[in-house]
Amino acid sequence: MSLSPGAYKLLRGIRERLRRAPGVEKPRSGKVVAEIEAWCAEHDIELGVRRSTKALRFDRELLTQIDDTLAALGQPAIDVDLSGLTSGEQAGRGSLEAKSVRESPRARRVLVSLAAGAPRPGLVAETREYRDLDRRSLDLGAFDALIQVENLDGFYAFDPDSVAGARWRNPLVVYRGDTHYGGGFAALAEAWAATAKPHCYLGDFDASGVGFALASRATHLLLPPREWLEQHATPDHLPAAQMTAQAGLRDHRDTLPDGHPLREHLALILDEQRGLRQQWFAERLVRVSLGRDVVGA
Repeated sequence: MSLSPGAYKLLRGIRERLRRAPGVEKPRSGKVVAEIEAWCAEHDIELGVRRSTKALRFDRELLTQIDDTLAALGQPAIDVDLSGLTSGEQAGRGSLEAKSVRESPRARRVLVSLAAGAPRPGLVAETREYRDLDRRSLDLGAFDALIQVENLDGFYAFDPDSVAGARWRNPLVVYRGDTHYGGGFAALAEAWAATAKPHCYLGDFDASGVGFALASRATHLLLPPREWLEQHATPDHLPAAQMTAQAGLRDHRDTLPDGHPLREHLALILDEQRGLRQQWFAERLVRVSLGRDVVGA
């Protein structure tokens, strides 16, 4: 048997406490302590008088014995924390694979839409190309705007040239993500916020969609012109289940100054209870500020 991530965590905590005390007692009734006892027995580590009826006493000598045994087995030492590492990174620290605490293979991945490069043999030339990338491979300084697209079908259909008056030379278009890409995008959005450059959100015009935009620190919404949206927004596209999400939008509206353009848009959702899904945006898009100041907005 191998020590579980929980056993490693407990042993790391005990080692830290042993810097200030000669011994640390843990109740034997605990599942993790029982696991450590069984592991020690399997590998002929004698606990002897360290074990009483109710407690197991850990000391520096015992932890040294455990570390020596782990090294002989080719497994990580007590001080090695496998949490958040990929399987490949865990492999570099020994033979133990801790799937329950490893980083998901997609944790750093983002799905991006880029201007097409040189044609490739065997592939039909397209105006955009779609890449699954490690977010750390992106040089955010090379892009002048981040465009976050909520729906996957809308992501594949989106053309940055459809945004009226856009002054972007090289926008980074990224799928907001789901269970596959959500974690990678969240980290990318956090890094992007430090650039103070525009972050536009293209998604459903409803309480949840605008709420997602605010939560991801977007600076603008991409929407059809207000007059067109007024004509086409419908109660059918604002689910009753989103009523709870409207409270946050009301709070945000209260922070906006009189005359802010977002107030009129939020009135459609909050006062008229109407919305419109992204796939129904048939008009050329415009940018609507969410009330956050950015460079190059």
